Amino acid sequence: MLDVLSGGNDHRRAALEARAAREGPDVLLDSPGLDRALRDLPGVRQPSAELFVYVLVRRCLLDLGLADVRLADYLGALVLEFGDRDRAYRPTRHDDATYRYLVDLVADIEHVPARRGFLLRVHLGNFSLWLAGMFPDWIVHRSHRKGGPTLAYYEALGARGYRLAADHHLARELALDDIFTAVAETFPRLRVALNRMADTSLFPDAHTPDRLLRQVADTFRYPTDA
Repeated sequence: MLDVLSGGNDHRRAALEARAAREGPDVLLDSPGLDRALRDLPGVRQPSAELFVYVLVRRCLLDLGLADVRLADYLGALVLEFGDRDRAYRPTRHDDATYRYLVDLVADIEHVPARRGFLLRVHLGNFSLWLAGMFPDWIVHRSHRKGGPTLAYYEALGARGYRLAADHHLARELALDDIFTAVAETFPRLRVALNRMADTSLFPDAHTPDRLLRQVADTFRYPTDA
């Protein structure tokens, strides 16, 4: 990362090392332009998936005024975890049950044992954020063409899932109540941050009227910080 930011300049590298020693590594990870520099690295020098996703997520959050490092950690981990095979459809990695619709999660939450209920609450939040954050074009298309749920529906249910999870005694015992509350309170902005990451880095070649209208609406709702 120092090589990328310094551009091969020894003096700049030394200055960056000194600054990181004083202020911590986050000052390097938050450097403007690091996301683009990592994206442009040749194949043999490409960063790890963990670093790349974290930097992309962090930059999108900072552009929306969300500086809480915990949110970047949480979203980065979610993107990597749920991007693995069918993990997004299961409350835990090796769960026997799969959920493809949020309404089924909502129906089961109140009718299962306490621990299972906690896992389903968390999954309601995570699954909503994953779908609305990474696949907004699919959601908007289904909403406009087939009468499916809107992005606002996913925002509402996702925030509800995280709030329910934060209120559960297991969240307090595991010291997760604060992060679940933070994600719930900022869910719409997190959704927009993931949308911007997906639009620019994962699906950059899609150009549709639905995408343009969504991007315009989100820009007015949450302008990018200058």
